Amino acid sequence: MDLIKLKETLREWIEPLGIKLDDLEYVKERKQRILRVTIDRPDGITIDDCVKVSETISPKLDLLDPIPEEYQLEVTSPGAERELKTPEAIQKAIHKYVQLQTLQESIEGILDTFDGNQITILDTKNKPHVFSASDVKKIRLAIKI
Repeated sequence: MDLIKLKETLREWIEPLGIKLDDLEYVKERKQRILRVTIDRPDGITIDDCVKVSETISPKLDLLDPIPEEYQLEVTSPGAERELKTPEAIQKAIHKYVQLQTLQESIEGILDTFDGNQITILDTKNKPHVFSASDVKKIRLAIKI
């Protein structure tokens, strides 16, 4: 199975619904195989959106049969604390509350700037912390408590 080709096919099926395909992964959790389709749009995703996408793509996947073994289709939103996996996702998160981890430290704060090479986080006292993008192990949206 070619996930890249499947992702393009799913994008063609989902985007006419006014919804963006955010991610696609095929994983084994416990004894079950899952095709996880993550969808998004600027104003957020509802359960109805997930149902709509699932009902749209499920019969088409049955016909296409891209995965030989039995699997569960899961359509989901990226979540409130989603990981920012691409430079574009990081750019869209500017001025949002994030958690950033390097091998040496972890910090939460407002994502102030990102130029592709450096990321600046403002801590709770508005003090800037600058990180090289190559040193970042993980960055995700966070909920401020």
